[in-house]
Amino acid sequence: MGHGDTDGGAAARADAEVTTSLDLNQLRTFLAVYRSGSFTAAARLLGLSQPTVTAQIRSLERRLDRELFERLPRGAAPAPFADELAARIVEPLDALAEVAGHGSDSSAEPVHVAGPAELLSHCVLPRIAPLVEKGVVLRVATGLTDDLLEEMRAGRHDLLIATARPRGRTPASVPLADEEFVLVASPVWAERIGGAPRLAVDGPAVLHGVPLVAYADDLPIVRRYWRHVFGRRLVCKPAVTMPDLRAVKAAVAGGAGFTVLPRYLCVDELASGALVLLNDPDDPPINTGYLVQRPGSSDNPHVALVRDHLLESARGW
Repeated sequence: MGHGDTDGGAAARADAEVTTSLDLNQLRTFLAVYRSGSFTAAARLLGLSQPTVTAQIRSLERRLDRELFERLPRGAAPAPFADELAARIVEPLDALAEVAGHGSDSSAEPVHVAGPAELLSHCVLPRIAPLVEKGVVLRVATGLTDDLLEEMRAGRHDLLIATARPRGRTPASVPLADEEFVLVASPVWAERIGGAPRLAVDGPAVLHGVPLVAYADDLPIVRRYWRHVFGRRLVCKPAVTMPDLRAVKAAVAGGAGFTVLPRYLCVDELASGALVLLNDPDDPPINTGYLVQRPGSSDNPHVALVRDHLLESARGW
């Protein structure tokens, strides 16, 4: 253990020596270009002109006698040595910025993020919240995918989490994460109908007479589950509707009946027994969410930072 501490201390001292032996402004500029992938975006982030950013990077390259970036028609790609340099200086430079009060630049251009309220609240915001400490300013909006796409085309949003792949003339999108839908009930109603064993034997008919709680009167999520799992059309009127799946979950957990929810939204309630899983099919309904970026939003380097952080963190959703 003592050897590990010694090695770690030596590495920290080496990183500190790199940071202090070179021009700090040049290193900050290098890190801004490295993170944003663009000389233009780095200039905006730092409040410098693009020629100044270019001059500082060239000066740093001459001092290190290494190429740091490959200039591309649109942006800049880091050379192998740039990855090594960034890994060595990122922590000391970020620490210096925090001490100097640069870690929360209120003048930074906001990143406008939009998507379903439930997914934003449960998965997205907890993951990107740490970026606020790095100076990222967030403006978050909720709504339905089609409405939010129209607002994005009008320039209102930089990043959008869509519940379906956008069609037609639309900004570029990439798959972000899959959500699995599950059939759940309150413990009281699950006990009354005999739970999952009874449903496995008698099918969904055992739910006749059990109040249904749904997102909307046309039952978009529940109908899809019925078609996919039971192979039949659902004919049922909901007892309660609420266009927020968190409220639907709360109503069912409170004893209102049954519903269909994304698994990510009710993992804790299923573990605690506040909700009961009524069915566990081998092929559950899956919906893929897509991350959509508005063209031109890459001029704000924090958009790329939030986008990359979302793509990385979504693997664990």
